[in-house]
Amino acid sequence: MPKNDKKTKVIEALNKARSMELYAIAQYMNQHYNLDDMDFGKFAANIKLIAIDEMRHAEMFAERIKELDGEPTIAMDASPKKGQDVKDVFPFNRGVEDGTMDVYNQLVQVCRENGDNISADLIKSILIEEQEHFNYFDDEAEHIKKLDNAYLAEVAGTASSTGGYGRGFSLKK
Repeated sequence: MPKNDKKTKVIEALNKARSMELYAIAQYMNQHYNLDDMDFGKFAANIKLIAIDEMRHAEMFAERIKELDGEPTIAMDASPKKGQDVKDVFPFNRGVEDGTMDVYNQLVQVCRENGDNISADLIKSILIEEQEHFNYFDDEAEHIKKLDNAYLAEVAGTASSTGGYGRGFSLKK
């Protein structure tokens, strides 16, 4: 296979990942605004921080695509789902992150098969943060499922401030 074809396949893989990140940004920011409006500040703040992580991921993919002389996509992988009930947000997002991790694991293989370990390692590093996001969404979904309105009442009225954290959910630690 000619070298250019290999590079093209890697750029396509990175653009697939970027389009998934752009979707996640829009989805999570929409949820952030809605949860804040519903007065679930703690949830809104954490989802905003996760959206910031996704913004950083999208930018990292774009930078790598540019290094490979490609053009970063601006298309989202899907359209955001709007107007979700608070009880639906976390299972939904858990599914988004689970699907993302599945695709990213496949994209790591595409990069390796086409001789680009740098891009593979980039995706692997982002996978670690996607797992953190999945764990958060999974934990909150389980709390809401088990404790229902008692848990939601505890979170209602909490502050939505991210405390000046502009670094995101994964990097705030």
